[in-house]
Amino acid sequence: MSKIVLRESSNEIPAVSQVRRDAPSAGDRPPAEVEMARVLGTVPFRMALDSSGAGIAHWKHEPLHDVVAPMGHHVIMAYNCSVQRMERRSGRSVAIGTFRPGVVTIIPEGSSSRWDIPKPVDVVQLYLPQATLTRVADEAKAGTPADLLERTAHPDPVTSRLLLSAADVLEGNEALDTLFRQQLMDLLATRLLAAHSGSPNIIAPVRGGLAPKTLLRAIERLRSDSDDDVSLGALAAEAGLSRFHFCRAFKDSTGLSPHAWLRQHRLEQAMNMLRDTELSVVSVAATLGYASQTAFAAAFRKLTGESPSDWRRRAR
Repeated sequence: MSKIVLRESSNEIPAVSQVRRDAPSAGDRPPAEVEMARVLGTVPFRMALDSSGAGIAHWKHEPLHDVVAPMGHHVIMAYNCSVQRMERRSGRSVAIGTFRPGVVTIIPEGSSSRWDIPKPVDVVQLYLPQATLTRVADEAKAGTPADLLERTAHPDPVTSRLLLSAADVLEGNEALDTLFRQQLMDLLATRLLAAHSGSPNIIAPVRGGLAPKTLLRAIERLRSDSDDDVSLGALAAEAGLSRFHFCRAFKDSTGLSPHAWLRQHRLEQAMNMLRDTELSVVSVAATLGYASQTAFAAAFRKLTGESPSDWRRRAR
């Protein structure tokens, strides 16, 4: 399974090597998180990335007046901040937009531009490899994906809502956060292909659930104690389907995405342990794969409205 990196805010800024300004080749471009850390001069409030640097990052940064160098990922951004005007320059082209919830900005892989943002920004960013777009288009039989369009504060409430909600779903649990990140990237890749490419790709709807035996095997994997078993790639391979088709068929069969099903299963496990054993809350959190008691308690409260300790006292 790809390694999830969860980082909370701190005063330490990651070391970043000197970034070239002369449109480096794809192999020389820095990962998006590295260039963003350099430009924004801070660290993300929260981040969930795989080993390639693909994933989600939530930033809160000060006004920005700098050039963003070409990056090794497509960067898609949604905003949860006060309405403000900004300016983006690419060569002789100038785009003036308004940041607000409901709009998105897209920096295609390898693109470079100067940004002038006068006020602080609260932004959620998706770092998407071109390989993911190509794979999703192939799995959906949508043909060869066209280049992503450069967008500046472009109205797209669907993509904006998906990205802004993503930051709240991350729980500090490697298996859950990895599965969520994989699902989200495939879902947003599908959306981008349909709405933000040079030649919008038509993706045919998928109908029909998993065969009963296939569904049972998938659920057995999700119940496994091994995080490797619950990666989206492993689940899809076991079912003999692409990731694209597996997610849709699983939801058609169960009413839940694989991530939502696993999240519910982990909650039920937590409740059983709290009610039926003498394990401490710390031990329950560790057993279920949470990075800390605090992360477990926050996730538990989000789903039940109570802390694990309060729920235990009431359930007994």
